[in-house]
Amino acid sequence: MSKVRPAPLAPNTLIGGYRVVRKVAAGGFGVVYLAEDSEGQQVAIKEYLPSALATRVAGELLPQVQPERLSLYRLGLKSFFEEGRSLAQISHPSVVSVLNFFRENETVYMVMNYLEGASLQDFIVTARDLKQAKVFRESTIRSLFDEILRGLRIVHQHKMLHLDIKPANVFITDDNKSVLIDFGAAREVLSKEGNFVRPMYTPGFAAPEMYRRDAAMGPWTDIYAIGACIYACMLGYPPNEAPQRLEKDRIAMALTRMRGVYSDNLIEIVEWCMSLDPLSRPQSVFALQKELSRAGERRYTRLSVTEKVRLQFDTMVSDTKKSVQKATRFGAKIK
Repeated sequence: MSKVRPAPLAPNTLIGGYRVVRKVAAGGFGVVYLAEDSEGQQVAIKEYLPSALATRVAGELLPQVQPERLSLYRLGLKSFFEEGRSLAQISHPSVVSVLNFFRENETVYMVMNYLEGASLQDFIVTARDLKQAKVFRESTIRSLFDEILRGLRIVHQHKMLHLDIKPANVFITDDNKSVLIDFGAAREVLSKEGNFVRPMYTPGFAAPEMYRRDAAMGPWTDIYAIGACIYACMLGYPPNEAPQRLEKDRIAMALTRMRGVYSDNLIEIVEWCMSLDPLSRPQSVFALQKELSRAGERRYTRLSVTEKVRLQFDTMVSDTKKSVQKATRFGAKIK
């Protein structure tokens, strides 16, 4: 694994008839640029450039890949290209629009509409910092995810999965449209085939089956991530990642604190989506849409005094155990 991230393309670099203006973002699998087409229209261009497999010197165009990593690099490249081709066939306001995709400089570029706004993650952090009982109103959560699910349903109808749904990949435009961005097909291929030491998933949002090489994935895998995103909108932080939940699941206890703040129905939806057993989740986006649109049965069951005391006690015990574990680890280090 390379220790230094590959250098992005320099401003004014020409690729496929587009002029790079500046780097917008960079992650473990690629770089996103603001660019202009031949008519001066702004576009976003995502370049396949996995930092675990490739390096690039500043000012150069071609990525450098070690011979032993080349087959894996090309496997991810093929998946990224196929993803671009599939997305180009989808036209929906809640799915990022792929305008063009092309091979050049021994990699692949995906040209998309340039969106202005902020990610759902940005909104969650801002709302959380206000320290109110509700991070988002329930009506906001329901309308937001109804919009996202409309787009995700079209994606699934095209026999695709997103595989990287998380608040950072839900973009809220300046004209209040919600858009799914940054699909994860290439990431999933490399994660399964690469035998990397650390999984390439965002903790908390990846379903348990994504951590197993032989597990079947389907719409239920994306639906788990949708549930985790709703959870983050309710509590202001991600749920525990799936491997931790398999050892000791604290999701139900965390959601119990939301009783009386959010409706029983919304809490049950999150628990349903985030079931550790894939067969226990909604098996289609339509099934989830149907439940999320039920406005008539929104009970708000408040905790009794006994339940509050028990919850506070459980939390206190949990915090004490964590403190003991930290102290033990610290003691082990200084011996």
